[in-house]
Formats: sequence, structure tokens, C-alpha cells
Amino acid sequence: MERASTRVDRRRVRSRVARLLGVFLALAVVLTGCVNNEERERANQVTPINVDVEKVPEIAALVPPEIARTGRLVVGVNVPYQPNEFKGPDGKIIGYDVDLMNAVGKVLGLTPVYKESQFDTIIPSVQAGTYNVGMSSFTDTLEREKQVDFVTYYSAGVQWAQAADSDEGIDPSNACGKRVAVQTTTYEDTDEIPAKSAECVARGLPPIDKVKFDSQDEAVNALILGRVEAMSADSPVTAYAIKRTNGKLKAAGELFDSAPYGWAVRKGSPLGPAMQKAVQYLMDNGQYEEIAANWGLQEGMIDVSVINGAVS
Repeated sequence: MERASTRVDRRRVRSRVARLLGVFLALAVVLTGCVNNEERERANQVTPINVDVEKVPEIAALVPPEIARTGRLVVGVNVPYQPNEFKGPDGKIIGYDVDLMNAVGKVLGLTPVYKESQFDTIIPSVQAGTYNVGMSSFTDTLEREKQVDFVTYYSAGVQWAQAADSDEGIDPSNACGKRVAVQTTTYEDTDEIPAKSAECVARGLPPIDKVKFDSQDEAVNALILGRVEAMSADSPVTAYAIKRTNGKLKAAGELFDSAPYGWAVRKGSPLGPAMQKAVQYLMDNGQYEEIAANWGLQEGMIDVSVINGAVS
């Protein structure tokens, strides 16, 4: 809502360090007493899900003929961004977005083909027709809607986490003096925590002790090991961390600064309504919830998919 335009910037900033983060995520961070090798990291990784769904002819008929003839849905995607889109141990692109897009493809009678791309080039490539769809945890904003249409499928915000065995409840709106882990260059690092910390100082209280890490895995491990008292990240990222740490973490406070995620399609293309109806079909018939639950992302589920749902 209020910070939707800023959220766009933080996803773009992540793309600039994608190669570095990819290295860290692949290595899974070596920290004593926690996830300390690649095999253990893979063991904790959520397994992609292949939901049972068939082609729906009346929805598939809405797909533009030039796309339907190919039988493919060419999808531009930027990785890594766990759990939405990232590479699995075999190098294939996996994630919540991928599982949901695969299910949409089944409804439409199309096979998604994922093309790895720089984040900033995806929307221009959709406009040019190089990709049929842009899928990279895009926040649907009014500014972006001038360039492409968005099919909404999730509501993402900021979510804090703390150790599950902690007796003290961490309040994100009153965390003065707390040690809080963030991934470097993210919105949480550059905007959210500095603003909250400045408010603390203005009230005569100690600032938040922001502890920066090069990868989200490092931030998660620091919280598990008690080196920080909380962490702040995008809500899907935090939910995924909670799910794959097997009860070591829990949510701290409520999700805030929510805004819709959307898949980008060419402005005015009939593919937009086709995909919107396909997503809604999955929502109405349970497969959408099944996919979200597999990745631990029920918190951001929506009931209705729309085309262009931005509020700012």
C-alpha cells in the first residue's frame, strides 16, 4: 500500500546481486551448530509439488491462437528468490511461483518454458513479445501497469520472525534496542529498519541494532543460533524459513506493508484474462491452496485473482 513503490525498488535491487546471492544460497552457509553442509541444506529444502489438474477447454479457448498453436507458455524469470523462484540441486528452476505457473499451464493446455533473465529486462521482453509472461515476484503497481497487465495471485508484505523457544514476544513496531537480522540491499535493510530505528532515536530510545548478512540463509542461521533476536524479510521468504527450519522459528508480529504479486503479460493481451480465469479455477478447486501450503505460504493467499490490482 503505502510502500508499494518502494517495494518495487527492493526487488530490483535484489536482481543486481543475484549472482552473488546464488553462490551463497548454493553453498547454504557454513555456520557452526546449524546448517553446515550442502547435503543438510538440501534435506531442509521443500520439494516441488505437481498438483492434479486437467485442461479446462472453456478457459483454454481464451488463449491467443498464436500461443495456443505452439503449445508453450514462454516465461521470463529472474533467480534466485527463495521460495518463489530459485534453482534446485539439479539446476532446474523451481519454487512456489513455478508450481503455480505449471498448474496454470495445465488448465490452459500449455507447457511453461522458463527462460532465465535479468530482472530489469523481463517487462521490456514481455512488451516486445520475447516472453509471453514475466514471473519474478513482481509487485503489481500503478506505474508498472502503464507498461504491462498483471494477473494477481498472492499478497506479499514484510514479516518478522523470532526463535520459537523465546519467551519474549518481539514487536516489529516496538523493537528499539533489539538485534535484527536483514539481508543486505533489501528493502528491510535500506528502508524499513532504518526508518524504525530513527523513530526509536526520536523517542529517546536506543536504535535498532541492524545486523546485515549477504544471504538470507545467513540471517536465518544467525537467528537460530541466537546471534540476533529477530529477522525481517519479505513475507514469503520468512514463511519459507519458518517452514524449513522445523519448528526453530516462529512469526513475530503481524504481516505489514502488503501489496499484490502479479504475473506480467503484454498490455491488452487476451492471455491476461485466460491466465486470470485459470488462477481463479485453481483457487476455487483447491489446487492453489495445496501449492501454497506445500511451500508454507498460506498467509499471503488471496481469494480472487484480478487483472491489475495495484492500489498505488
